[in-house]
Amino acid sequence: MTPDLPPSAPEPAVPSVGRRPRPWRVLGVAICVALLVASVAGGLLLWHEAGTSRLQARALARYAARLDYALLAGPSAAIRFPAHGPFDQRLGYTELARFSERLQARGFALVEQVRFDDALLAHVERGLFPPYAEKTRAGLDVFDCRGEPLYGFRYPWRGYERFEDVPAIVAQALLFIENRDLLDESRPTLNPAVDWARFARAALGQLGRMVDADLDAPGGSTLATQIEKYRHSPGGITQDAREKLRQMVSASVRAYREGEQTLPLRRRLVLDYLNTVPLSAAPGHGEVNGLGDGLWVWFGADFARVNALLAAPVGEGEERIAQGRALRQVVALMIAHRRPSWYLAGGREELARTTDAYLRLFAEAGLIGAVLRDAALARPLAFRDLVADPAWVPATPGKGTTAVRTRLAGLLDTALYSLDRLDAELGTTLHGGLQQAVGDYLGQLSDPAFARSQGLIGERMLQPATLGAVRYSFTLVERTAGGNRVRVQTDTTDQPLDINEGSKLELGSTAKLRVLATYLELVAELHGRLAALDPPALRRVEVDAQDRLTRWAIDHLASAPDRSLPAMLEAALERRFSASPGEGFFTGGGRHTFGNFNASDNARNPTLREALQASINLPFVRLMRELVRHTMYQVPGSTARLLEDNEDPRRVDYLVRFADREGQLFLRRFWRKYQDSTAEEIRSTLLDGLRPGADRLAAVFRYLEPEAPPHALADFLARRLGEPPAAARLAQLYARNAPEAFDLPDRGYVARVHPLELWLVAFRLQHPEATLAEAVAASADERQQVYRWLFRTRAKGAQDSRIFTLLEVEAFLEIHRRWARLGYPFGHLVPSLATALGSSGDRPAALAELMGIIVNDGQRLPVQRIDTLRFARATPYESAFAIRPVEGDPVMAPEVARALRGALSDVVEGGTARRLAGAFKLADGSELALGGKTGTGDNRIVVRGRAGLALNRTATFVFYLGPRHFGTLTAYVIGPEAASYRFTSGLPVQILKSMGPLLIPHLEPAGAHACLPPPLSEAAPQPVTAG
Repeated sequence: MTPDLPPSAPEPAVPSVGRRPRPWRVLGVAICVALLVASVAGGLLLWHEAGTSRLQARALARYAARLDYALLAGPSAAIRFPAHGPFDQRLGYTELARFSERLQARGFALVEQVRFDDALLAHVERGLFPPYAEKTRAGLDVFDCRGEPLYGFRYPWRGYERFEDVPAIVAQALLFIENRDLLDESRPTLNPAVDWARFARAALGQLGRMVDADLDAPGGSTLATQIEKYRHSPGGITQDAREKLRQMVSASVRAYREGEQTLPLRRRLVLDYLNTVPLSAAPGHGEVNGLGDGLWVWFGADFARVNALLAAPVGEGEERIAQGRALRQVVALMIAHRRPSWYLAGGREELARTTDAYLRLFAEAGLIGAVLRDAALARPLAFRDLVADPAWVPATPGKGTTAVRTRLAGLLDTALYSLDRLDAELGTTLHGGLQQAVGDYLGQLSDPAFARSQGLIGERMLQPATLGAVRYSFTLVERTAGGNRVRVQTDTTDQPLDINEGSKLELGSTAKLRVLATYLELVAELHGRLAALDPPALRRVEVDAQDRLTRWAIDHLASAPDRSLPAMLEAALERRFSASPGEGFFTGGGRHTFGNFNASDNARNPTLREALQASINLPFVRLMRELVRHTMYQVPGSTARLLEDNEDPRRVDYLVRFADREGQLFLRRFWRKYQDSTAEEIRSTLLDGLRPGADRLAAVFRYLEPEAPPHALADFLARRLGEPPAAARLAQLYARNAPEAFDLPDRGYVARVHPLELWLVAFRLQHPEATLAEAVAASADERQQVYRWLFRTRAKGAQDSRIFTLLEVEAFLEIHRRWARLGYPFGHLVPSLATALGSSGDRPAALAELMGIIVNDGQRLPVQRIDTLRFARATPYESAFAIRPVEGDPVMAPEVARALRGALSDVVEGGTARRLAGAFKLADGSELALGGKTGTGDNRIVVRGRAGLALNRTATFVFYLGPRHFGTLTAYVIGPEAASYRFTSGLPVQILKSMGPLLIPHLEPAGAHACLPPPLSEAAPQPVTAG
């Protein structure tokens, strides 16, 4: 019960326990306030950082500064080449590991290469792109032996050199379309890789597309990340979010490579983008990169003219129209980059609409005025007609440079198109100054007045009215310690064919040099086999009556007071052979006669030295016959000796052994001949080795194409002989050579080709993927069949002629092996004595190589055109290679080489090249020792019912000039008009004489014009670092 209180008295206060302040509430409020303050501060900081990138600048600049590399001597284990990226592929960076492997396997040493430091290695192994100053234009540079430029390919062809060269409207248009705040000068440390507002919109857009796949979401790429993408990302595209992140991080690190201030780099980004942006590819041109090339390829617009128009104030009349057209083209290409293969091909109407829309937006934003906008909108885009007006890439390297580029393409296993676009520097052996001087001189020979002044007009020389059709090819090689270096290689044609290396021509009497070399080699071999025997022992050596060479060697050694090899070689050159044309020669399956160039030689009985000096034909035909017969009989138990005795019990055993074992030997030889050849190349090689004739060609065609109809045979014969046979003759050839008409040996006999070669060609055409082992297994019956037929003919005469034809083919296979060892370039010889006069063909470059062997005392040195190769200069991938010096391959006895040099010297002193005698005197008055061999070729096809038709006429001189230099000079006419030319090898001899003043300064032992020494003899350069 409560006590009574007065009415006016207040009620007593009751304590309120629940309202007392508690500590956790105070703390919560404090945290909330702190978080709010922190959020505001953090937001302000992030907003400030997004706008200025100051913290990123500080951190990333420090990080980028640690990413270093250095160029040091020797191979590097601390280097990583890119695996993908369109620009890395085009510049060759992705192929450098493969290039290195191929080059080192082919005689080059890796002399310098970049080493990554640890930080850069870690950066790259995280999958990021290395930061360095990338090249916007690059390509193959070719230098001569003194470091002077010979050839340069720059891709893209057109571009801005400096940011200041870019018209303001071009830069503003690009930034408006792609990256509007990139050049904001108020933000000096801005990270150009990320536009946060744009990135946020793109992120929201991608979220929207998860709901609506058709939603047109904006892109978030800046110019910096776009450049990373099309340069380095696989396929030049962003495949996923991870790839986008890699682009952004790599671009951010690259942006701060030079420090925290990025405005200069951001200007370079604009410049680089304009110079490199991918704009699809065009027929006849290939890929298109950069605004400059894009304008020229797609619109036929001159880059300099477009820039001049857009840099000028808006004009009147035609100039305003041109300015509007130029702006429209530029904006169209900026838009086309988004989908270049679509916009620049099937999407041109859509491109035009989008271009119009942006032109209007430019005007609304104040970038351009209404007048220029209207001028740009007035006319539609007019694309170049790439069929009627193809955008060819200009490239005009000289023949020497073309040969070097072709050689390099083979070394690297890459196409010439790709080769020119590599970031590479090629150091060649060519002497650019001399190459240019010789090329200019040869080019003047089409001028009648100049030709007359050089002594080239006259009988068996040139006629003023026909100078223009004559072409010239010249090669000069210098023998050095490490190889034979080509100093000059040029010709006067404007065709890609290099007649020096890419032709097969009858070069006439130059073949006599090869025959003489083989002859003296055989003499040296006989000396090595017989010289140790005393006269009684020599007389007991059995020699077949047909082997006159061995008989002469025995007689010489049995009676000569000086039995040394040099003396025997000199005696061999003094042997006499009749020059009479009265004898018929059974060769190539038939009887042939030969003539001399000068009828006055017919009654002579010259020595071989004299025959070489005067280039008399018949002594060399008879010498070749002697070599063929010696080759037939030189092996004990040879086929030729065995077949002389019909009753020899070893016949059957021999045939079985020969057909299996020896047949395999020939099959392997033929396999090597056609190895790595296409079907067309296999056919051509076989057919080019045949003497043109309808019967032979038809026999081969019907074997290779047994199901082909008659008209196919007619077309084939027309291609090979110049015209098709008459209908009756065609029917006869078709029926006579039916597949069932001949067995393999008879068909080989008719075609004058080894039956096993014919079989292998057919097998390779039917089974292009077959291996040698499969060919050997498949040919077991044919190997027996090929040689069994020889003994079925009852008529001894017919049997002997067939046997001899086959033996001659086999002998020429052995002679070819010898020639190939001395650089003969083709896979076969025509099995005929006419080979001594050039019927098997040759190449000027191959003759020069033979001369190099002779000059170098029998050592075969490699012919070199490339000394150094440097890839990716001033990049993290830089790698430099140099040719390794090599020892010569002894392919000829030194005594043989010296004997040949002496014989060739006689040709100059008193033979067909005598006009050259005394023409090359050095500055001190001394005369260079000179020698050489002349040859005239009249390359004809025989057309039924009329005389031979000359396809080309050639006159060649293969020479040596002093102890170190040698080469060839060829004059030639190609085409039917060649039949009217009568010049001989005196023409190239006179030209070489006239070129003496050009050449002599370069022949001095240590002249001022000398090339630099081989690179591996020099000190290695000092290391170069990235920064």
